[in-house]
This record gives sequence, structure tokens and C-alpha cells, in this order.
Amino acid sequence: MPLEPGAFTIFVDADACPGPVKEVIFKASTKQRIPCILVANRLLATPKIAWIKAQGVPAGPDEADAWIIAQVKPGDLVVTADIPLAAQALAKGAMVLDHRGKEFVEANIRERLALRDFSANLRESGVQTAGPAAFGPKDREAFANGLNRCLTRMQKNIREGMSTGC
Repeated sequence: MPLEPGAFTIFVDADACPGPVKEVIFKASTKQRIPCILVANRLLATPKIAWIKAQGVPAGPDEADAWIIAQVKPGDLVVTADIPLAAQALAKGAMVLDHRGKEFVEANIRERLALRDFSANLRESGVQTAGPAAFGPKDREAFANGLNRCLTRMQKNIREGMSTGC
């Protein structure tokens, strides 16, 4: 059953978002008529569907993040692998899902920020760290499952008049 149009918006930090993740989001957005905004500092191709939009931002570090944080409201969903953006979105009451279907929540965000900072410090001191593994079919499936969990919970919460949350 589709959600009430405008009940919430999916914001996608699209600069580094894998194509298969965008495909899953487009499918869910289309099926449930959920407004979706892909934010990037480059031109993005999106389906010609009224509730799926691309938002360009100036080139520069964190421009997409700043735009998303300025627009996001409690109950919206942010899709990003950017941990500082995830922390800011959580602080504004949004739900956050990474590209591999893992939810950022208050209980894990500090740990993920600390691990990110630790890895950055290692790289700054010359230690080579491994980046994330290549995105594959299992990751696409995990993301689709995570998105489905969030949307199902959001539908239930909206029907019950509760605040949304993954």
C-alpha cells in the first residue's frame, strides 16, 4: 500500500552512491510514490517520474551534505555512506541507511565516527588502510532488504500516528 504522498522524503547522497542502490531506490519510490531527491555536484540521470528529482549543488567538499541537512526533517530517510552526514541527519530526527543496508542509529553512530577518525589518523601517518570491499549482488540485496525494513516500519508508524524510525 503506498504511503501518503509527501509523508516523508528519501534524500540520496548521490555523488558516491552505487548504481544498483539508486535502482532499488527508484523502484521503491515508484512503487510507493515516495518523493526522492538525489543530491550531487554533477549532472545525474533520473527516471522521468514526477516524484524522483535530481538536485545539483556546487562542486566542493560537503556541499551535497550541507544541502541535505538544510532540507531534511524528522522522519525523512537519508541514504549515505558518509558517517558525519549520517550523524547530522540522525541529530535532525531522520533515519539513515548506508549503501549496504546497515542502519545508522544513535546506538552505533559514535562507534562508527570513532572508527572513521581512527582510520583517517592512520592514513595521515602513512599507514595504508583498505577501503570498502567492491559492491556486489549481495550488497544490493542487503540494501534492498534494509530499505524494505525501513519503509515497512515507516508505513506502520504513520498509520499508528507515531514518529517514524527504522
